[in-house]
Amino acid sequence: MEQCCLLMKIKVVEINNSEYPCLLRQINNPPKKLYCKGKWDVDIFRNCLAVGGSRQMTTYGRRVTDELVSKIASVGITIVSGFMYGVDAQAHKAALLSGGKTIAVMPCGIDLIHPGYQKDIYEEIIAKGGLIISEIEGGSLPAPWTYPRRNRIIAGLSRATLVVEAGLKSGSLITAGLAKKFGRKLFAVPGPLTSSLSQGSLQLIKRGADMVTGVNDILADYGLVSPEYPANYFSYSGLNKLEQSIVEGLAQEPKEIDALSRLVNVSTSELGATISLMQLRGMVSEEKGKYYVNF
Repeated sequence: MEQCCLLMKIKVVEINNSEYPCLLRQINNPPKKLYCKGKWDVDIFRNCLAVGGSRQMTTYGRRVTDELVSKIASVGITIVSGFMYGVDAQAHKAALLSGGKTIAVMPCGIDLIHPGYQKDIYEEIIAKGGLIISEIEGGSLPAPWTYPRRNRIIAGLSRATLVVEAGLKSGSLITAGLAKKFGRKLFAVPGPLTSSLSQGSLQLIKRGADMVTGVNDILADYGLVSPEYPANYFSYSGLNKLEQSIVEGLAQEPKEIDALSRLVNVSTSELGATISLMQLRGMVSEEKGKYYVNF
């Protein structure tokens, strides 16, 4: 369901305007006009990272997106994405949750929220200093051709593009191809060989994209490497022996409590009590009967 926001003030920035984003002006066939909702501030465009991935996001994709984007946005890098459900929406949410800025580039008219059920994310982006952008005025519905045109803006605004999780026919591969065409940096997150949603990402790595193994792989490109995020950021400190065993076991792969009990060699009752405390501390999550460590 689509929703209209006709009453919100819209800013129009033309390509010959000094406020027009510099990196976007450099691409082939840049938009002649940008329609915008939110507080337009040229500083939001200084350090942008495009983030894309599958609409059928897996638990792995969600956790990686949350981990990477929250840290990247928290140091002042603006997250740019396409607002669709899946990795796009998760990237916007992770940026907002970390107190960072995010830009949603829409494939429809600026007066339309698409998809409409993400109205809360849309409004939060604006309320927290982010932007909604489209090159299309009015309430025009998206069409097959508007998505790749939208993707060129996402890539064009950003000095680098991160693909978290993508199948071989994922639209995020279009964004990745455009980023490469524009001479921008391309990052991809590796995934399981057995997952169809990793095949596009693995193909990008095979063809020269930088493989992401930690947040500093990306921050280094922005001159913002932080000692707070070591190469192996999948770790915790201050754990007791059982907690450490649980983290190490779940880091290998998510597990049901019976399998985890056998691995760490404690009863399910003792394990359950410890895991419950770890959940309260935000270290472990449960989904569909399996436990995941929150990196």
